[in-house]
Amino acid sequence: MIVALEEAKYKLIGLRDEIKELGSALRIDELRQTAEELDRQTLDPDFWSNQEVSSKVLQKIKQTKYTIEEYEKLCARLEDAITLAEMAIEENDESCVDEVQSELEGIMKQEEEKRIEILLSGEYDRNNAIVSFHPGAGGTEAQDWAQMLYRMITRWAERHNFKYKLVDWLDGDAAGIKSATIMVEGVNAYGYLKSENGVHRLVRVSPFDAAGRRQTSFASIEVMPEFENIDKVEIRDEDIEVTAHRSSGAGGQHINKTDSAIRILHKPTGIVVGCQTERSQLQNKETAMKMLKAKLMEIKLRERLDTIEDIQGNKTNIEWGAQIRSYVFMPYTLAKDTRTGYEDGNISAVMDGEIDGFINAYLKMNASQQ
Repeated sequence: MIVALEEAKYKLIGLRDEIKELGSALRIDELRQTAEELDRQTLDPDFWSNQEVSSKVLQKIKQTKYTIEEYEKLCARLEDAITLAEMAIEENDESCVDEVQSELEGIMKQEEEKRIEILLSGEYDRNNAIVSFHPGAGGTEAQDWAQMLYRMITRWAERHNFKYKLVDWLDGDAAGIKSATIMVEGVNAYGYLKSENGVHRLVRVSPFDAAGRRQTSFASIEVMPEFENIDKVEIRDEDIEVTAHRSSGAGGQHINKTDSAIRILHKPTGIVVGCQTERSQLQNKETAMKMLKAKLMEIKLRERLDTIEDIQGNKTNIEWGAQIRSYVFMPYTLAKDTRTGYEDGNISAVMDGEIDGFINAYLKMNASQQ
C-alpha cells in the first residue's frame, strides 16, 4: 500500500509542471494585472456616472477574478495533496491511500476542465445560455424525444452547478412537448452548450407503437447567448403579433394557470417565442421580447448581416441529413456525434446528462479549425 502512496505522490509532483503550464495558458499573471487596473478604475469619482460602462467593467472584474481564484484553488489543492501523501508515507499510514488517490483523480479532472475552458474564447462564451427544444415531424414520438433532450440538458446543468429557469413550456398532444425554453445561468454556460445546437436523431422501439416497431425521430435544440444591451435592437410594432394563452407546466412544476402566458410571432422571419413563468402578462411579454431580440441578434451575427432587417428567416428542417448527433437505443446502444466522430455506448448515462465528452470534442474541433 505504501507503494501506491509513492506512485500517487510521484504523479502529483509531476502535475506541478502541467498546472504551471496551465497558468501560462490562462495568462494568470496578466489577469492579475488586469484585475488591479480594473479595481483602480472603480475608485475614479466619475466611474459610476456611466452605468453602461461601469456595468461592463464590473462584469470583467468578476470574470477575471473568478479565473484567478479557480486557478489558485487548484494550485493549493495540489500542494495539500502532495503534503498529505508525504505525511502518510512518513508515518506509514496506509489508511490515507484512498484519499490521496481520490485527490489525484480529482485534481487531474479539474486540470482537464480548466484546459477545456481555455478553448472558450468566443465573444459570448461566458454568457448565460437560452436553450429551446422543438420536436420534428412525427407527432407524439418526436414530442417525447424533445422532452427527453430537455431532461438531458437540465440534468447536465444540475451536474455542473448551473442554475436553469423554465421560461416557456408547451405540452405535447399525448406526451412530451411541442416546445420548451430554459435560461441556463452561470459562467461559460453558452460556451459549453453551443455544442448542442442542432438536430438530434433518435432510433428506438417506440413505446407508443403497439406493434413494437423501431422508429426514427428528430428534435432540435436551439442555443443562443443572453446578450447584454439587447434593448438596442429595435422591433416595429407592426412586425409582431402578440397572443395570450393559458400556461402549462413541466414535470409537475407549479405554474400559474392563467391566460398570462405570451407568445410573440415575428412576421418578417416567422420566428415564434413565448414566456409563461413571470407573474404577469406584461412581465411575460417583456421577457418574450428580450428572447426575440436575442434570437434576431444571434442570427444577425451568425449570418454576418449588416442589420436585423436583412434576416430572411431561412430555417433548417428538423429531419434526416441535418442531424448533429444520433442516439441509438435499438438494436444496440450508441450516441455518436456526426461532426466530431465522438461516441459513447452508455446511452442511459448520456440521456442522464453525461455529455461532457461530446462538448469537449466539439470545443477541441472548433479550436483546431481556427
